[in-house]
Formats: sequence, structure tokens, C-alpha cells
Amino acid sequence: MPKKWHPMTIRTIKEILKHEKLAPLKRLGQNFLIHKQTAEKIVSLAGIDENETIVELGVGLGTLTGPLAARVNKVIGLEIDSGIIDWQQNDGNLADNVELRHQDLLKADFSRLAEQCGGKLKIVANLPYSISSPLLFKLLDNRQVMGWAVLMLQKEVALRLIAEPGCKEYGILSVLLASSAEVKKLLNVGPEQFHPRPKIDSVVVKISFDPPPRRAASLPQHDHMLLRNIVKSAFQKRRKTLLNALSSSALLAANKEMIRKSLANANIDPTTRAEKLTIEEYVTLCNELEKLPHHS
Repeated sequence: MPKKWHPMTIRTIKEILKHEKLAPLKRLGQNFLIHKQTAEKIVSLAGIDENETIVELGVGLGTLTGPLAARVNKVIGLEIDSGIIDWQQNDGNLADNVELRHQDLLKADFSRLAEQCGGKLKIVANLPYSISSPLLFKLLDNRQVMGWAVLMLQKEVALRLIAEPGCKEYGILSVLLASSAEVKKLLNVGPEQFHPRPKIDSVVVKISFDPPPRRAASLPQHDHMLLRNIVKSAFQKRRKTLLNALSSSALLAANKEMIRKSLANANIDPTTRAEKLTIEEYVTLCNELEKLPHHS
């Protein structure tokens, strides 16, 4: 008979963690989701097709894995914690259509994973807070093989992803994701729904890369790495004027007059600051800077 997943209670989860000496690791930023209704709601809101293969980043005790496996053809679960891997393989309750892999999420080969899944990646994750930012940059680096990602993030990071120009949350990831994807807020999740209980609220978002959202698709062709360097340079010194921030950056091999000329050609005020520019203006500036001799 096929193995079926059964949700665990908070008491069971605590007993397992204690008995197996699987105390959540601070260095991994582990906070286990413990409410099965929330897990089921996340899976429902994700918009998953039953024939798909889903990649779950960070399986933990399987609170999200169970509802995922019940709804799709296959789940490939990546987990870095060897203690959890051992427990899941020996005593866990993952369904038969879950393939568990011992893997550092930040070192995973997303291109190879996409080949194994037979198409663009569909990712679901309750991310350790400590790796949320580098993982988001990894998604951007692999945007060619990305379908979508449904991620549980700390509220502060989630707000940055959906921020508009002019607000304090608007930053590097706001701009870079707008150039490739559409970010939609799905759900607020309170700290009481995790063990151990974090001190902050969480938000579930869906980042859709494929098909390209209208705004990203309408942007002119541009050098993605140069755009990233421009945006990083601008926001690393966000209190400075754009001219001063860009011309003092080690990421851009251009002097102040070159930067000034490019800003003028892009119709951007050199005294404005990073958080005022739209993605369209950043791309226009990127294409102007690309015309400089050192980028040819």
C-alpha cells in the first residue's frame, strides 16, 4: 500500500525534536511550521497543477511536504540538516512520491534540477530566515529555468520585494525582481504558527518568472549583470545622490563625468537618490552606461 502522510500535532513535533535530538539549529535559522491548516492554505494558494513536480527547499518535519505530495505528481525535497534526513528516512511519514535529497539549498544546481523536473522549476519553501536574501539572488541568477517560487519570508524581506519607488522598503531586490518577475503577496503568517516561535511576522509571496509578466516583458533588452551592479551601487550608498553613489562605486568602471553624461542621456536628475528611480529608469540608465567604451 502507498505510504500516506499524516499531519502532526505540536505535541508530536516537540516530542520528535526532543527524542531525536533535533533541536532547531540557530545557525540554520530553523523555525518549523506547525499549523497544518496554514500549510494546506499555502499549497492551495500556490496555484499548483496536479501533474507537476514541485521542488521544496527545506523539508524539515514535512508540514508543507505532506499537503504538497497529496496534490502533485512528485515532490523533490532538498534538506541540509543531516539529522532531519536520517529521521525522515527511518521514522518519518513522507509519502511515496517524495524524493528527499541531502542538499545545501544555496549550492543546488537549479539548471540540472529543471532538467530532472522536465521544465521550468516550481518551488515551494519555508525558508530559513538566514538565507532568504542569498536564495532570492540565486532565483534571479537562475531566472531562465524558473517558473515560479512560493516562499515564506520574514515580513521585512517580503515588503521589500513588493515595494514601490519612494518608500523606505524599496531596494535592490525590489528593482531586480521587477526586471524579471511579478511578486504577489499570498498570506500573512503569525509567529505563533512556528516552533520555535520567532520574534517577527512572516509573509508568503509568489514570485512568477514564467511567462514573463507584462512589465518585465516590456523592458528594453539590457545587460542583467550591469543592471545589478548599477542597482547595488545606487542602494549601497542610498543617502548619497545618484551621481555620487554611482561614481564612487567599485562595481562600475566609470568616472564621474561618464556617469553624469549617462544620467543626462537617460533624463535622470543626477541629484536624485536610488529609491526614487523606477525599474524602467534603471534599465534606461543601464543601456546608456553600456554604451561607454569600457562596456563595448
